[in-house]
Amino acid sequence: MNEIKCIGRRLAAALLLAGLNGCAAYFHQPLREERARLGAEVEGNRLLRQLPEPKERIVVAVYKFRDQTGQYKPTENGTSFSTAVTQGATSILLRALEESKWFNVIERENLSNLLNERKIIRSSRAEYSQLTGQPQQVLPSLLFAGVILEGGIVSYDANVLTGGAGLRYFGAGASGQYRQDRVTVYLRAISTSTGEILKTVYTTRTILSQQVGASLFKFVKFQRLLEAETGFTYNEPTEIAVKDALEKSVQALVYEGIRAGLWSPRTPADGTGPGITEYFAEKDENQQLDVLGRVQQDRRGTLGIGLSGAAVRYTGDLRNPRVRSGGQLALYYQGTAAGRWSAALQLGRLELAAGERYRERFNYAELVGQYRLFPRERVTPYLLAGGGVTLRSASTNRNAVLPHIIAGAGLEVLATHRLGLSVGGDYRYSLSDALDGVRLGRYNDFYWSARAGLTYYLLPGTR
Repeated sequence: MNEIKCIGRRLAAALLLAGLNGCAAYFHQPLREERARLGAEVEGNRLLRQLPEPKERIVVAVYKFRDQTGQYKPTENGTSFSTAVTQGATSILLRALEESKWFNVIERENLSNLLNERKIIRSSRAEYSQLTGQPQQVLPSLLFAGVILEGGIVSYDANVLTGGAGLRYFGAGASGQYRQDRVTVYLRAISTSTGEILKTVYTTRTILSQQVGASLFKFVKFQRLLEAETGFTYNEPTEIAVKDALEKSVQALVYEGIRAGLWSPRTPADGTGPGITEYFAEKDENQQLDVLGRVQQDRRGTLGIGLSGAAVRYTGDLRNPRVRSGGQLALYYQGTAAGRWSAALQLGRLELAAGERYRERFNYAELVGQYRLFPRERVTPYLLAGGGVTLRSASTNRNAVLPHIIAGAGLEVLATHRLGLSVGGDYRYSLSDALDGVRLGRYNDFYWSARAGLTYYLLPGTR
């Protein structure tokens, strides 16, 4: 019974791990047939409905909004003959234009069908007029567009970002994997009277695929095997991503046209309202984003001061080393706010101990170079290396000044624009074997430090 309870706990832990990877789809499994329903809407549709009312609707025509990617749907064994993105982007764009309430859309994608139907109407009216002698009303002319919308789906990038995690222990385990694709859309407005391209906008949208699973494989007793597994796979529909990107493009086209004076809202105050202000704030912020949507800006100042505490463990010629404390003051300087390299002058005090008899305090001064892997991000790992001298704090004639080299690594997180929190570890190797006062063995003395601290940047980077 205890064995079964233990197995149950392991399975529960595995399921919990699966849940941490995101399992909303797991609780919405299709267990019965579903009736037809209205298509799912996304955030972009709500933004379209919140656009200000136009002073006058614009008559636009869309001939063909094509898939220009040439991409086929990726599979585990290569690619299939099915296209990666929808071929019905024209229909999606037409609905987005209609939902915006800014455009009167006229049919141009299947213009030949429309013209044939008009021929049938004219022929039928002519025959009826000949038979009855009653004149028939002339079919009105087709509406022409002042603006033509062109563009297409220009890119579909598969596996832009992939990853996952897993854990297995004594036959119980769980794992999760994800993949992120990206679709890119360009849309431009062209004046039919001059052929001038009035405005071009482009938007991107990510597509998420996710797989989560948990399993248990355990012998409960001799020749009695318990095996269980569960999980789910979720692939975000590509059509939803294209729809969202196109609706965002329509919103962008409306606001860009208002700012450029191509068309106007009914109420002049809407030209500077919260909707258009939020859009252009997003556009300005977009100038600082990389392809993964991370904000890239000069965050850290060129000059900073740091204070940290450390737990220090000595390794040398004496037995039973102890963990003791230490503190450090550091001055940082880097040439530019976006630079990866910086120099630091570090002054510190620490204590080394081993056994019951050895306990000694030291001061040190060192000059190090620090390399940040992601200098324009809020969170960045860093590496450091340099050299310095260790000074015995007690007055003694034995090797008072000892040179050493230092290497370390850590992680820094900006809590505010000026304040950075860091954790890390460093290793100091003495160039002499006299650090502990005993010369013994083939190797020199050294010590490790586990460090936590904060840095205040006096000159902030560009915000």
